[in-house]
Amino acid sequence: MVQDNFLVGDIRGNADRIIKRSLLARKQGADLVMFPELALVGYPPEDLLYRPGFIAQVEAELARIQSQTREVDVLLGLPEYVDQRRYNSAVWLRAGERIATYNKQALPNYSVFDEARYFTAGSQSTVVEFGGVKFGIAICEDVWEKQPLANARAAGAEVMLVLNASPYHVGKYEERLDVLAQRGQENRLPILYLNMVGGQDELVFDGESLVVDNEGKPVSRSPAFETFIDYVDVTATQVMSVEKRDVVPLQEDEAIYKALVLGVRDYVYKNGFIGVVIGLSGGVDSALTLAIAADALGADHVQTVMMPSKYTADMSLDDAKAEAEILGVQYDIIPIETVFEEFLGLLGGVFAGKEPDATEENIQARCRGVILMAISNKTGRMLLTTGNKSETAVGYTTLYGDMSGGFAPLKDVSKTRVYRLCRYRNSLSHVIPERVLTRPPSAELREDQCDQDFLPDYDVLDRILELSVEKDMPMKDIIAMGFEPSVVKQVTSMVQHNEYKRRQAAPGVRITRRAFGRDRRYPVTSGYRRS
Repeated sequence: MVQDNFLVGDIRGNADRIIKRSLLARKQGADLVMFPELALVGYPPEDLLYRPGFIAQVEAELARIQSQTREVDVLLGLPEYVDQRRYNSAVWLRAGERIATYNKQALPNYSVFDEARYFTAGSQSTVVEFGGVKFGIAICEDVWEKQPLANARAAGAEVMLVLNASPYHVGKYEERLDVLAQRGQENRLPILYLNMVGGQDELVFDGESLVVDNEGKPVSRSPAFETFIDYVDVTATQVMSVEKRDVVPLQEDEAIYKALVLGVRDYVYKNGFIGVVIGLSGGVDSALTLAIAADALGADHVQTVMMPSKYTADMSLDDAKAEAEILGVQYDIIPIETVFEEFLGLLGGVFAGKEPDATEENIQARCRGVILMAISNKTGRMLLTTGNKSETAVGYTTLYGDMSGGFAPLKDVSKTRVYRLCRYRNSLSHVIPERVLTRPPSAELREDQCDQDFLPDYDVLDRILELSVEKDMPMKDIIAMGFEPSVVKQVTSMVQHNEYKRRQAAPGVRITRRAFGRDRRYPVTSGYRRS
């Protein structure tokens, strides 16, 4: 079971990995080598599937895999094109020939999935006899419905091989384990559940591949967020991992942190950047972003910049410097006060007679955005934005200012969870000064500013956002839970009003069931008002 990291669209590179891993596994004694869903093209390939050149590459590289893996059976996922129809398929190769093909029957079309847009559903079970065992084949969503495995069992399957590209969100491992236990018990079938690993845009695939016996009990679990090859002995009555391992899942904060690290690493490197640049503020969000980036890329690939104004507290400067020094990253200070005053001078005539407001605060953020983007352009390092989900939800962000950048690691991380993740990271080694975690949060764009001058307490805000954004709960039901009606109305109004900002925001790692991105699609222009 090859739990590997495949790059979407890199068909030749993915084929190279499949060939290399197959030959390695054969040397270790494997008779059959199994790869994840759509391994040859990566997941999700989206509209690449429509390109004729893409189809030709799939066919050419599959032929190359067949010719170079003759000494071992290979089961891999790829898109299949038949009579103007496209299928999400698994092919079984033996001695250079394709001996079986299975077409995915259950096509998910919810949340982050759009498979009905691209694929035709299969309707037939596939069972392959090999080494005295009758193997049934399924692909990802097939396991979440009852009928595909029941049909495979009726067709004679004794063991199920399930190819997956199942993205991570909080609690996903436990969900999978419950579903596999149900399917195993219903059909009295052992299940080898192989998942992809790696970051792809906002999705992160966690791996955590599983082997369960015919009672649905876990026999083996592959590591989370790592490439790994699991060797499994299979008979018609028993499945057993060659190397016994712990099947206890990661704790929640550890899993989230690992997902963020993997998501940043793969987004940066898969998109051809040499590293990242981060604006440090001395606040908690930039501190966590820095820790994630350093863990993902290494200190040599991270540059930080502190850009103080007259509103920046000395302790912010001290804490930002301490963070950079502890992690050993490049640290520069570029004051923005002079350029900020120049902007105010330029705009003086236009602003005549108007009182200072958020405009002047936004100019400071945009001064910083220009500086950071200039460094990004000059160095080839991607700019990471540091905003969290709470701020993104209610628009407590500045377009072309602190929202500038190519990737947003914390985009799906609420403010309260930011603090939890900082505590988790400090439990590994102390990299974030304690004062950063205890001082009141502030954007430091005016004198004595505090986030709660504009927003409800984050404990309240994040709970309302979870109910409203992630669970789509009506306002009246949220109010009925004991929240102040005026606060609920304020928060839901801000969420709706700021959709235009979110449409222009950088992508970020998805860790919850419902992130701002591909699985939450609201119109920017809308007359609807939440009720």
